[in-house]
Amino acid sequence: MQIKNFKIDGTLKELTEHRMRELPLACYETTIHDNIHGYIPLHWHNEFQFVYLVKGEAMFQINEINIKVEKGEGLFINSGCVHMAREENNSGCTYICLNVAPNFVLSQELYTTLVAPYVEATNIPFLHLLPTETWANNILTSLLKINQIIKSCPPFFEIDICVQLAFIWKNLIMNGITLEHEQKEMRKNQRIKQMLNWIHLHYDEKILLDDIAEAGKISRSECCRYFKRMLNTTPLTYVSEYRIQKSLILLQQPDSNVTDVAYQVGFNSTSYFIEKFRKWMNMTPLAYKKLKNH
Repeated sequence: MQIKNFKIDGTLKELTEHRMRELPLACYETTIHDNIHGYIPLHWHNEFQFVYLVKGEAMFQINEINIKVEKGEGLFINSGCVHMAREENNSGCTYICLNVAPNFVLSQELYTTLVAPYVEATNIPFLHLLPTETWANNILTSLLKINQIIKSCPPFFEIDICVQLAFIWKNLIMNGITLEHEQKEMRKNQRIKQMLNWIHLHYDEKILLDDIAEAGKISRSECCRYFKRMLNTTPLTYVSEYRIQKSLILLQQPDSNVTDVAYQVGFNSTSYFIEKFRKWMNMTPLAYKKLKNH
């Protein structure tokens, strides 16, 4: 199964419930270009995410850091970290993605001492899992096993999954990373989510840089630095790109037209909407509409 249209709230939190009927986890096989946007958009969730690339290569962004991941490699993405992914070099990138609730990887009695400190650490937004490292290769192998267990559902498969999760977590914490908990970093993550939340609630209105900065309770210049560091863009460029994202769904409706969609998502000029759309999607809104309708 693949999620092709990420539903997110104003803070970019993904609204998908990542769970099987029996367990608070979900495993997907994802081909990046099959997503409605052509990439995996910026989002976050409370679950840990483990990724294993089975084909191609991709550029992942986690918080403000970009990391290239190739076939056979993987990632651990920590709870609450904003992330996205784009395919590299038209490689047809496909990956296995396991999302699991942090309080499920180990028993309740062990969560406080062996899991929670990693959730709260500010220096582990992600770990790059390289098969040349024994601990990382063990995690990648167990990830493949969990994917196969879920596909085949043998008797007592829930226990098999729990065994593999415990093994994954043991190898992750054996990596020896020294945990850090910086209040400044926590405030930074909270402020960027506040500003994104404001944009997502008001994207169809006139938006000024002052409005975005006020949402994060910071100055205009600091607001620009936040967006540059964490999203590698400017606040107003992010607004335009988010409007384009919202327009993709509207353009697929049979009775929609380009001008109406432009104004619905907050552009005050059809020509400006077309210019920005072409820059972002490498085609005009009308060409995109015809492609999707076909």
